[in-house]
Amino acid sequence: MHLLPRVLLMLARLWRAHCRRASILLWLLAPLALPVGAQAGTPLVLTQERPQVNAWEAITLKADPTYQLSAQDMLGRLDEFEAPARRGGSLGVHKAAMWLHIPIIAPEAPRTPWVVNIGYSSLQAEMYLASGGQVLQQVRTSPSDQTQRSSRTPAMVFDLRAGQPYDLLIRVQATGPLILPITVSEMPIHMRQALGEQMLQGLLNGLALCLLMYSLMQWVTQRDPMFGFYALVVLGSAGFSLQFFGIGPQYLWPGNPWMDRYSGLVAGLAALAGSFLFLGHTLAGHTQGSRYARTMRAGAAITAMVCAAVVFGWLSVPIAIAFMSLAGTLPSLISLPAAVARVRQKDPIGATLLVAWIAFGVAAAVMVCLVQGWVPANFWTLHSFQFGATADMLLFFRVLGLRAQAAKAQAQEAMRERDVMHSLAHTDPLTGLSNRRDLQHALEAALAQCSPQRLVALYLMDLDGFKPVNDAHGHDVGDDLLVAVGRRLQANVRHQTDLVARLGGDEFIIMARDLATPEQAEDLGRSLLRAFEQPFTLSHLHIQVGLTIGYALAPLDSEDPQALMRHADAAMYAGKQGGKHSVRRITTTPALAG
Repeated sequence: MHLLPRVLLMLARLWRAHCRRASILLWLLAPLALPVGAQAGTPLVLTQERPQVNAWEAITLKADPTYQLSAQDMLGRLDEFEAPARRGGSLGVHKAAMWLHIPIIAPEAPRTPWVVNIGYSSLQAEMYLASGGQVLQQVRTSPSDQTQRSSRTPAMVFDLRAGQPYDLLIRVQATGPLILPITVSEMPIHMRQALGEQMLQGLLNGLALCLLMYSLMQWVTQRDPMFGFYALVVLGSAGFSLQFFGIGPQYLWPGNPWMDRYSGLVAGLAALAGSFLFLGHTLAGHTQGSRYARTMRAGAAITAMVCAAVVFGWLSVPIAIAFMSLAGTLPSLISLPAAVARVRQKDPIGATLLVAWIAFGVAAAVMVCLVQGWVPANFWTLHSFQFGATADMLLFFRVLGLRAQAAKAQAQEAMRERDVMHSLAHTDPLTGLSNRRDLQHALEAALAQCSPQRLVALYLMDLDGFKPVNDAHGHDVGDDLLVAVGRRLQANVRHQTDLVARLGGDEFIIMARDLATPEQAEDLGRSLLRAFEQPFTLSHLHIQVGLTIGYALAPLDSEDPQALMRHADAAMYAGKQGGKHSVRRITTTPALAG
């Protein structure tokens, strides 16, 4: 028994049990209905002006509940055939073999052989061409018949004599619905349409293959399970389409009964498990321990166990099909509240998933209507589920992009916060200059590369006259003055090699590296003194403060950061005692070298 028709049957029963809106959809799709042609029993006239005709214009039907009647038996009972209730090409579900009778005649000699084709692969078909009560030609096909795989769907080529009437009998049976889009066309027309269908299937399945390869590569390189779950969804959906449209039995597993029986079901269960995992991981986000996330993982685990039980023969196919039919909507239903919540938060992921579910739901509804025979079997209705699944996969792919974009934004925000924390830890909050910690790191790095030809100077400086300004004008003015002092110091040092820092209060320090001679260090200190000869303008105030600078050189005075700091501090203290507004360096003494 073929799996796909059973799946369609279960979907139809589920649709009837839980939703009565199918009649509304029927009215909406009514314009798609094929026009009713000739009355029952009227021959199908094949002419060059109509190189392709819809066989349902002349089809009559007879059921064979015994499954025993032969073509010869039916030729003797042609008067018992009746016109179908609907001529849309779908008979719904029948627990019997159905015989179709098509009287045909070609008034003129055909240019090419004619082909009768049933555009649905998931059924067993027998075709007989008879004339005068005798069978002239016959073809028997089944989904697992390797001799039939030269054609994707059941078809038979036949030659006709001009003016001679023929009877075309077709026997079909299936474990599910009888979807029978039957056409009779000239060979070139049939070949062109068959090629077009193959190209369409190649395009859609090629797209699925590209999405599969992309998601697998992203999964391997980024180690993000979201891409692996999406790959499972794509693989399952593509496998189901390959079985449904006969591409798999024709090219991938011809003559393999096991694949014909199980591939569609296994692929459907894989897609279902992937949907549980993908939606759960995507919508749960950072709350993977939530009840919603645990429920989705449990659904995937149960689906995987059902799939394994089917493969190993521990569970019957009908039970597995019933499970897949009933659980098929659970990922969307369980995820709907989470998606709606994201929509309310103006998260595009939620809106994208809702659009995907709408597309999938419409496609599934059209397929159910097709199974029941409520809509005609034509190109759009036959491919509705595949188009819906493809749109679903592409929208899921959009979700991947949105998730990746959100992850990138989160990473950038984390880096920004890290930079802010680093800045707070290494920057003076008042002046924006480096603080003692940042100076310590920079000094250690500079001392590691210093030499007699690459001196490092450490200037420790204290403001002359800052306390009277603070006492006279208040701390706000004092703070503004400190900010202005920091800016002036930065404006008078080398930007590529020198670092200005504030130790606290009115104490500043400058580290200058890559100095060639001690004289160059002395000149830099004196240029800093000259920079403070001009007063500071703060709003309406003009404030004059000076500098007292003490400095030390590495490696001449010391190569230890703390010792170098002590040398600079001693030099500055000596400058304060000697009258301020000076630049001093004290050469190494045993007391200072300790």
